[in-house]
Amino acid sequence: MTDVADATRDEKTFFGQPRVLANLFGVEMWERFSFYGMQGILLIYLYYSTAEGGLGISQTTATSIVGAYGGLVYLSTILGAWLADRVLSAERTLFYSAIVVMAGHIALALLPGLLGVGVGLVLVAVGSGGVKATATSLVGTLYAPGDPRRDAGFSLYYLGINLGALVGPILTGLLQTSLGFHWGFGLAAVGMGIGLIQYTIGRKRLVGAARIVPNPLPPSRRPLMVAVAVAGVIVIAVLAFGGVLTADRLANVVVALSAVATVVYFVVILRSSRITGVERRRVLAFIPMFIASAAFWSLYQQQFTVVTIYSDQQLNRNIFGWEMPVSFVQSINPIFIILLSGTFAALWTKLGTRQPSSPIKFALGTAIMGVAFLLFLPMAGDAPGTAPLLGLIGILFVFTIAELLLSPVGLSLSTKLAPAAFRTQMVALFFLSIALGTAMSGVLAEFYSPTHEAVYFGVLGIIGIALGAVLAAISPFLRRLMGGVT
Repeated sequence: MTDVADATRDEKTFFGQPRVLANLFGVEMWERFSFYGMQGILLIYLYYSTAEGGLGISQTTATSIVGAYGGLVYLSTILGAWLADRVLSAERTLFYSAIVVMAGHIALALLPGLLGVGVGLVLVAVGSGGVKATATSLVGTLYAPGDPRRDAGFSLYYLGINLGALVGPILTGLLQTSLGFHWGFGLAAVGMGIGLIQYTIGRKRLVGAARIVPNPLPPSRRPLMVAVAVAGVIVIAVLAFGGVLTADRLANVVVALSAVATVVYFVVILRSSRITGVERRRVLAFIPMFIASAAFWSLYQQQFTVVTIYSDQQLNRNIFGWEMPVSFVQSINPIFIILLSGTFAALWTKLGTRQPSSPIKFALGTAIMGVAFLLFLPMAGDAPGTAPLLGLIGILFVFTIAELLLSPVGLSLSTKLAPAAFRTQMVALFFLSIALGTAMSGVLAEFYSPTHEAVYFGVLGIIGIALGAVLAAISPFLRRLMGGVT
């Protein structure tokens, strides 16, 4: 079987990386433009009053919806990975998922009220899950085993997608404040449309492993899978219309689903007869890092819950008489990623075999995320609208350092530790840790209030630091299980 790496070995490079990397982060860049552009205004759309153009939902319910939606995005990577590995191939799954994402943004822009929210968020979540799992897996196919460019390549990929994350919230925020929320959602749809066109033009360059279905589903089992899918939709509909699956419980439901899916996924992979003993030990080594990743994302993803509320209610957004839109805060982190991801890529390349191991990078990322939460303490208790913007910018800088130590490394590690029969689905496991953490960010946000800021940020910060310390302590054991993977 020929990998993309074989097809691109003699071609011109993209900043020292396989040239086709540019096309992959191009589609992810526009998907992130639409995703973060929409998410930058989603929470305030839910809890702003109808007079302000919002839906007037309670703040607690709104954070539950946002946390559940974010978790569903990453939970949907399981579906995307399964389709890629068993039915469509990674490349085709990416293409069709991008179409679903665009349809979701169109629904948010055109359908009124909770109907648009329900239809739009489900479509965006399912489509984004398919895009994320397959795009990351496709990046992994660009590198042969042991290629030292891998971590640097993932860092550059991260840089590309964060260009979209930077511009999206700025433009949707401007449209939201000047024309209304639905115009902002409409712009997100246009952005995804551009990304889809760009990918359609360049998709023919993805060949070899990108178009192979590594573990095809036997035709005899396809009716069963369809029946399971239909049954799942019916169960969800019954629970929703029966009042069991209410909006304020959504984040808790997604946490439970993510936890169950995690256990099932690890058991299925570890018990598979298609993996070797070495591959099994590598999957076992991934479990502590999965836990650390989930904890990290439960703090980091509060940018879209607690930090958004903080920016709306506590932050002084007045700049020389102009009030900065709330969504602009979501662009601060991508700015730092753009500035720093190249530095991290160069650093890992320069250090080569002397760079810290993946478990140590995970430990540092988790602990530094805890430190970022402690940095809120000097501003705790400030009167509404008085917290300094520079203070929050500094905290988000620390967020970014933590993210660059864990997120691109986690994407890379999931491809390095993946058994051959579960390549895309191992990437989905990493995204499953993000699903669990993101949904938890919605659950945790229910405990936040300006009157209890010190306790909230202090307790979560200490927990993050403690988890990082534990992971660092057991890293020598994990490295032995990883069997030569660094």
